[in-house]
Amino acid sequence: MPMTSITEHTQRDPAADQAIYEAAVSQVLDEAKAQGATSSEAGISCESGFSTTVRLGDVETVEHHRDRGMGVTVYFGQRKGSASTSDLSAGALRDAVRAACDIAKYTSEDECAGLADADCMATEIPDLDLYHPWDLDPDGAIDIALECEEVARGYDKRITNSEGVTINTHQTRRVYANSHGFLAGYPSSSHSLSCVLIGEQDGAMQRDYWYTSARDASELESAVDVGKRAAERTVRRLGARRISTCQTPVIFAAEMASGLVGSFISAIRGGAQYRKTTFLLNKLGAQVFPEWVHIHEQPRLLKGLASSPYDGEGVATTDRDFVVDGVVQSYVLDSYSARKLGRVTTGNAGGVRNLSIDSGSNDFAQLLKMMGKGLLVTEMMGHGTNMMTGDYSRGASGFWVEDGEIAYPVEEITVAGNLSDMFQGLLAVGSDVDLRGRIRTGSHLIDNMTIAGE
Repeated sequence: MPMTSITEHTQRDPAADQAIYEAAVSQVLDEAKAQGATSSEAGISCESGFSTTVRLGDVETVEHHRDRGMGVTVYFGQRKGSASTSDLSAGALRDAVRAACDIAKYTSEDECAGLADADCMATEIPDLDLYHPWDLDPDGAIDIALECEEVARGYDKRITNSEGVTINTHQTRRVYANSHGFLAGYPSSSHSLSCVLIGEQDGAMQRDYWYTSARDASELESAVDVGKRAAERTVRRLGARRISTCQTPVIFAAEMASGLVGSFISAIRGGAQYRKTTFLLNKLGAQVFPEWVHIHEQPRLLKGLASSPYDGEGVATTDRDFVVDGVVQSYVLDSYSARKLGRVTTGNAGGVRNLSIDSGSNDFAQLLKMMGKGLLVTEMMGHGTNMMTGDYSRGASGFWVEDGEIAYPVEEITVAGNLSDMFQGLLAVGSDVDLRGRIRTGSHLIDNMTIAGE
């Protein structure tokens, strides 16, 4: 059967024409087989949407996005070749397959290369309620953004400038197939509203922001709430000062704490384990956190921002515990890293999905009371994490806390420690869970860290 062009279809809604995309990836696999590949996989991604930014009451940008592309990987035994193209015409797809095959013929054998095992493929593709197009045109987006910025700028006379309010709305359809007979795809949507402000007091300026994101636009925070939250965060940072170098408990605000959980996940990824580039090498079954800590993923949460019924290799996703009672239960594995370690894929090709660390009953205010005196970190700068040793040192700003209450803002400090000690020294996770990303966590209270200041 001749390869069909789908160029004309990519000019429509990316949620349309599932059958067209499925036919295209199937034909790519057929072409790979015809060129001698023993196995192959292919994926199409088509995205459309727009973003609008207003600043100081004027429209700054309106950008329409329409991206599309296909990637193909072929195997000749255990020799691998990959190619991609943004041109989805029949000729271009055939050329991409040929390029992948040519690469594979000249690569070395790798005993761990190949598709994920056939018996791991997802056999049911549930509807995870990920697709909610926003009936919004640029004019409507501009109105929402202007309202948000007007509220924010009018909140306090010390709000002197704006870096803009931006609305993003996108729709995506992805289809993946491989020569095991796996073929599936689904649409998804993502929407967000963000506001960035600058405040000034006594000649010193501070910047802060707020944003909201969701699969379903009806679940976004209102423009008024986003504007007020951004303004509140900006104003409370005015009058920031430096503090003296000290040892003190630290609270990482929820949006910062997700980075700590992310560092843990990076340390237990299969790639870091088989390359031996992690401070948590061979820690499966080891006590890494206090006994009350539970870290797990739920990749099939309805409307979850990272939800998917299968991973990047077609492997069925499933709820999984990575830490139970503080003990590491599983690495984060795709099929290649699993083979390198003599294990089985955990369905994490493409990363973790809706990862959570269970929170306690303490809300943010109670977490401050629990700490009593110490540092609240609300912003981090730089990339000062050594994954080989776990040494952690990053620029930060936030607030000094006295008697369980925020006393004053602080800036130009460095927060330092070792991730192993920080994980063991985790005293509590707040109930103020941030649901806006792949990692879902509340604020973290850590017993002791070094603060470098004046």
